[in-house]
Amino acid sequence: MRLIRLAIVLVIAAVVLIVAVVVNRATIPTQNTTATHFDALIVLGNPATKKGNPSATQRARVLEAVREYKAGIAPAIIVTGGAAHNNFVEADTMARLAAAQGVPADAIYKEPNALNTIQNLYYSSQIMHAHGWASAEVISSPAHLGRAALILEALTKSHPDLAIRWKTHAAPWPPEYGRLNMLSNVSVESARCLELRIFGFPHSTFLP
Repeated sequence: MRLIRLAIVLVIAAVVLIVAVVVNRATIPTQNTTATHFDALIVLGNPATKKGNPSATQRARVLEAVREYKAGIAPAIIVTGGAAHNNFVEADTMARLAAAQGVPADAIYKEPNALNTIQNLYYSSQIMHAHGWASAEVISSPAHLGRAALILEALTKSHPDLAIRWKTHAAPWPPEYGRLNMLSNVSVESARCLELRIFGFPHSTFLP
């Protein structure tokens, strides 16, 4: 009998947790502006392959940025990411891919120092302000954008001098991804978003 009660309690707790994760993700804002055109597109980084070629995720994000650029959504693309997970600077790999897709070199701006998403957006906002740009469409994978939006909100509060008008925009899932891979990515990122909503961001130079 006790085992049955324990099982029921565990099932209820699991359901409550799942509902909390889903509701939290659904209530994360996707923008702080209704603009449809922007000063720049910010493409959030992802590791290149071990040989330094664009990974499937990099390709999906960059190709979506190229589509948005060619559609006239913004006249500039910021690719952001350092050598966070291997010896290859993510911004370099993404910039080469964007150029190979016909984006002029003078429309591509590289941010080669960021080692995580917080730094991606911090350093990209610095580039934005250095050029007098005030608005950006932030492009990343579907699962990643909730956390990016929370960072953008936090960055505005902690560094108002770097505040920008922003909207998140999802790149398609890479064709190599199966449903299990997509579900795994969404589950992990959704849990991280709930954790950030409850406990906030760790104090750092970037989000004090």
